[in-house]
Amino acid sequence: MASVFTKIIEGEFPGRFVWKDDRVVVFLTIEPLAPGHVLVVPRQEIEHWIDMPADLSARVFEVAQTVGKAIDSVWHPAKVGVEIVGLDVPHVHVHVFPAQGIETFNFANVDRDPKPEDLDDAAAKIRAALTEAGHGDFVPES
Repeated sequence: MASVFTKIIEGEFPGRFVWKDDRVVVFLTIEPLAPGHVLVVPRQEIEHWIDMPADLSARVFEVAQTVGKAIDSVWHPAKVGVEIVGLDVPHVHVHVFPAQGIETFNFANVDRDPKPEDLDDAAAKIRAALTEAGHGDFVPES
């Protein structure tokens, strides 16, 4: 059975995409730790990050770094956080988000009811920053 992320990737469920290439996609999470919190997800369904082939792992983290730089340019956080948890969805995903302090990394602090317009705004800002940085070929309209 396809994971929820595969259903988002295939368009069965909605997603606010900021990056799409042939191996990796990036979209906003619906329960952000902070505005601009995205998930970097390989198109291939792999349950555990340690099982990713080395070349795919390298691509996932390359894209995470690129999108992280865009997040940094928009929100100017103390750090851009990265977490791999993988307990909630059996499909590898890397959380990338603006972090002002260690409390930002606590998933008990997610916004369980973000305003859709805030998510749309965050996605638009990240897409604009990626385009400005020269990655427009990978930036979808939405």
